[in-house]
Amino acid sequence: MAREDAVRCLRCLLYALNLLFWLMSACVLGVAAWIRDSLNTVLTLTAHTRLEEAAVLTYSPAVHPVIIAVCCFLIIVAMVGYCGTLKCNLLLLSWYFCSLLVIFCVELASAVWTYDEPAVQRSDMISLKSRMPNYGLQRYQWLTHTWNSFQTEFKCCGVIYFTDWLEMTEMEWPPDSCCSDPYPGCARHAHYHDLSDLHQEGCGPKIYAFIRGTKQLQALRFLGVSIGVAQILAMALTLTLLWALYYGRKSPELDSTAPPPDDSSPLAATLGPSSSCNHTNKGCAGAAAVAKPSDLQFEMERLS
Repeated sequence: MAREDAVRCLRCLLYALNLLFWLMSACVLGVAAWIRDSLNTVLTLTAHTRLEEAAVLTYSPAVHPVIIAVCCFLIIVAMVGYCGTLKCNLLLLSWYFCSLLVIFCVELASAVWTYDEPAVQRSDMISLKSRMPNYGLQRYQWLTHTWNSFQTEFKCCGVIYFTDWLEMTEMEWPPDSCCSDPYPGCARHAHYHDLSDLHQEGCGPKIYAFIRGTKQLQALRFLGVSIGVAQILAMALTLTLLWALYYGRKSPELDSTAPPPDDSSPLAATLGPSSSCNHTNKGCAGAAAVAKPSDLQFEMERLS
């Protein structure tokens, strides 16, 4: 009974852990896709600068293809673990344990290999100004779209201040994406009437803060550590469940091979001295004495 209760408890814990694997893997994939859009924008604006290298070093562990593939594979492994736990199948549970061990080793190796502190300073933000003169040109429409997207999403304008657009380009006013409430011609209206309608903070500090780490990146790191801890716990519980199921199936086999009880005593009492005289002559003599009256009676009936 105690073993059955322990197995039931282990199965419930593994059900909960597999559910956590599904939820956390889905969250990692969703947050990674969310970060990837902003990261692509930052990489476009910081191309061929130290800021680009720093951004790659910071976010490569979070959006690396290996990590994405591992999360997808972990969802499949969790399904196999759920089926193995439901059916108490030793083969599926063994495959589940080995898969978790391989995934954990890959995650650990990837984290160690890609971890590096980005060497970036605030003075590196000045290099972003070299990307501004190409804004609005026909052959650099992709760069124009990137600047507009970044300024709208991060609510910033220019590199240090919105006047960078007037300094680095031939524009008379900043782009419309610098407006707090963007609409066609809003930047021109704000430039001549009310400058407070423009974003007052530059995009350089925003990019610097993004490279140093965002809340989304911290959430991914927390999820990564949580998945690793859950995998260790799941492997320990799976080993315990395998041990309980294996010896639970082995015990009935041992009971079935045990020798049957010795029923020779009642049989000997029934059959007489020929089957019970195995110990001493005294016992055999007593048995013979008990048997004599019946033998004499049998002879008398036969003669008559």
